Amino acid sequence: MIRENIVVGENTKYPLKGILTLPENLSKPVPAVVFVHGSGASNMDEKVGKLTPFKDLAEGLAKHGIASVRYDKRSFAHGLKLIREKEVTVKIETIEDAVLATEMLKKDSRIDKENIFIVGHSMGAMLAPRIDAEGGNYKGLAMLAGSPRKLEEIMLDQNDDVLNSAKGLVHWIVKKQVAKINGLFEGLYELSDEEAKKKKVGGGTTLYYFKEMGEHPAVSYLEKLEKPVIIMQGEKDFQATVKKDFKAYKDLLKDRENVTFCLYENLNHAFVPSVYGNIMKAKQEYNVEQHIGENVIKDLACWIWNAVS
Repeated sequence: MIRENIVVGENTKYPLKGILTLPENLSKPVPAVVFVHGSGASNMDEKVGKLTPFKDLAEGLAKHGIASVRYDKRSFAHGLKLIREKEVTVKIETIEDAVLATEMLKKDSRIDKENIFIVGHSMGAMLAPRIDAEGGNYKGLAMLAGSPRKLEEIMLDQNDDVLNSAKGLVHWIVKKQVAKINGLFEGLYELSDEEAKKKKVGGGTTLYYFKEMGEHPAVSYLEKLEKPVIIMQGEKDFQATVKKDFKAYKDLLKDRENVTFCLYENLNHAFVPSVYGNIMKAKQEYNVEQHIGENVIKDLACWIWNAVS
């Protein structure tokens, strides 16, 4: 395969290092994907612990004749700058760069510009329909370990899972923290934008980050979407769960001919085999070196080629 260093948004306020991965022996333009990260600061490989999901997918897809672009997330490369912005939204943190990366691909003669796809993971999956609508204009959308629910709903559920897994003194400490966070989100959509911008959730993140994202729900885009969509989920995912998130997608889109569902036995949020299956041991789970299996990569590649016009 061919790997080329690139810069997404080279002449902007937030240039981002990235890698364009291409199949070998290019004889004609090939389809391509743009990877979009989950929540938090993340490098171009979406590295967490000893896992590198985007690197695995990029190199795997290249073997199936599909190009890809991945890049450092803006909050990873320019975290302090974003904190100074004070009004950070997912549009500023994520959407703008995904669109810039897509435009870069469209200008590359080796890429089939009519067949560019978005592959969003976790929060990137949640944002994929909005990115498509706000400038991405993709051939199809791949949503991995995402949810049609709102971000704060998922976060509060995860907090409850942590609370239910904690014991003794830790349980008491977590209970106080969870109660405080839950209180912050009460009446979120009744706040004015200015009020939401003044209330911090943690670090440089304010309630406005959640409010702005929640006012552009994935459901409102998905209901109108007629493009090919694939929804992929690990059975042992303790961050986006089968019971609440995958099921929510199925309830919303189960009768749609343009939607494909893939559920993987014993895989976690990063699409590698589950080790502990417990949110309290997430750090330990992601510190076990593993790689995304060929079955997941092949399913994604086959879906892309089937969608290619």
